[in-house]
Amino acid sequence: MKRLAILGSTGSIGCNVLKIVEMFPEEFAVDVLAAKSNVALLARQIEQYHPVLAVVFDEKRARELKNRIGSAVDVEILHGDTGYQTAATLDSVHMTVTAMVGAAGLIPTLAAIEAGKTIALANKETLVMAGDLVMQQAAQKGVDILPIDSEHSAIFQCLQGERKNDVDKILLTASGGPFFNRPREEFSDITLAEALKHPNWQMGQKITIDCATLMNKGLEVLEAKCLFGVSHQMIEVVIHPQSVIHSMVAFQDGSVMAQLGIPDMKVAIAYALSYPQRLPLRQPLPQFNAGRALTFDQPDLTKFPCLALAFKACEVGGTLPAVLNAANEVAVNAFLNQLIAFVDISRVVEQTMVKHVAVADPELSDILGADQWARNHAAGEIEGLRSLRI
Repeated sequence: MKRLAILGSTGSIGCNVLKIVEMFPEEFAVDVLAAKSNVALLARQIEQYHPVLAVVFDEKRARELKNRIGSAVDVEILHGDTGYQTAATLDSVHMTVTAMVGAAGLIPTLAAIEAGKTIALANKETLVMAGDLVMQQAAQKGVDILPIDSEHSAIFQCLQGERKNDVDKILLTASGGPFFNRPREEFSDITLAEALKHPNWQMGQKITIDCATLMNKGLEVLEAKCLFGVSHQMIEVVIHPQSVIHSMVAFQDGSVMAQLGIPDMKVAIAYALSYPQRLPLRQPLPQFNAGRALTFDQPDLTKFPCLALAFKACEVGGTLPAVLNAANEVAVNAFLNQLIAFVDISRVVEQTMVKHVAVADPELSDILGADQWARNHAAGEIEGLRSLRI
């Protein structure tokens, strides 16, 4: 039986991981559940899955969690950075599922690798910020990093049994989000409610906004570069509105392999949890006989500048990807709180990147420093935009 630590258990990925655990109780047990602030849901998860350790963001929420579950439930409750690192490295755990949102996932993931845990990775920011460091540490420790993102899982599956030297190109598919067919001149009128309506996937708010700006696909480009050890020139983004083909790999002989499935994260999650086996999920197949066409298009980098900025960060490297990620997190949070407009997200990210002097071959301290600098600078850019509109 594989024992799991789930970091980000109350998010969309974490909840789907627990659905897989519930479906296959003979395969998996949950030793650790970690969340940020959704104490009510975490308490219900503790009661159902009986972990030995639970972690929340701060002491106040830890007290609230203890009050909710009462003394009858035997679980240790920790909080803060120390708690998350303990969660990631608990001795009894075989696999750490890193599904925390944003840069917060980096340090716990590194701690889990250092402890020799297999990583099921849903926190793409870990590789966006510090991909080279993470992959080097994983290689040194002999740790497998198994992707949970549907696109990277698709690529991973297509590469099974293939030689890396035969790969010509990685084709990352993207739905295009809710605004792919909307004229650019109408982007200034985009509302928060519109941006949160993804056409195909049910996800958390932050990633849903990233999909609307295509920044999520840009982050996936950065992740794929590190995860699969390819150059950014070998990665191409393809718009595929139906989200049936989750990604493709082209080989030097002209063959293209694609992984298909309905838009449901459980397949990618289950593959990471059970690799190299496949679990009998019995998911429905795409409706091949329904007369539904599969279509493809190219992304418009002028219309979706966040994707262009991500390719730029991928090309420059160093600390610039960490700056891109941090500025985007701050800008998206501001948009979610209706402090800036949708079109301002890319403006904040671009202005922050322009002002940054990238450090080549950064150490972890350089990356964390760049992350904090970018958050401060992006906050200043947002204040500037708001003052212009008052």
